[in-house]
Amino acid sequence: MAISISLTVNGAPVTANVEPNTLLVQFLRDQLRLTGTHIGCDTAQCGACTIHLNGRAIKSCNILAVQAEGADLTTIEGLSHDGQLHPMQAAFRECHGLQCGFCTPGMVMSATALAATHPDLNEADVRAQLDGNLCRCTGYHNIVTAIVQGAAAMKPGVAAAAKAA
Repeated sequence: MAISISLTVNGAPVTANVEPNTLLVQFLRDQLRLTGTHIGCDTAQCGACTIHLNGRAIKSCNILAVQAEGADLTTIEGLSHDGQLHPMQAAFRECHGLQCGFCTPGMVMSATALAATHPDLNEADVRAQLDGNLCRCTGYHNIVTAIVQGAAAMKPGVAAAAKAA
């Protein structure tokens, strides 16, 4: 028996019918075709499915779609605006903070939430706070560098200056 849910995804209102056991990650990928959110482990271990739910980073493989009723979701597709990469996305590109790219959307989503609450990140902070996101390709050095650079670029005065330039 399908259940009707209404929520906001990347700034747009969405109403859909879902089966009660549909995971949020499945809903995003299969019904909304937002395939940037990846399914990596199905056990909330790797972080590839990380999105923002009401501004908080969560693993979307660990929550049912019906639990997101009324929520405001942001996926990796919702970070960039007007064709411009989000500062964290730009930092990942500039610092080569990706290898195969599979973990990258989850890393970026976790990093933007982390930087929003801890704007003065350093490498030790990033390494401690990002322990719920796994990359199977690297030693994390470039990812950590990208997150520190992205967090600095997300600071209120920096973002405004970059747009003016």
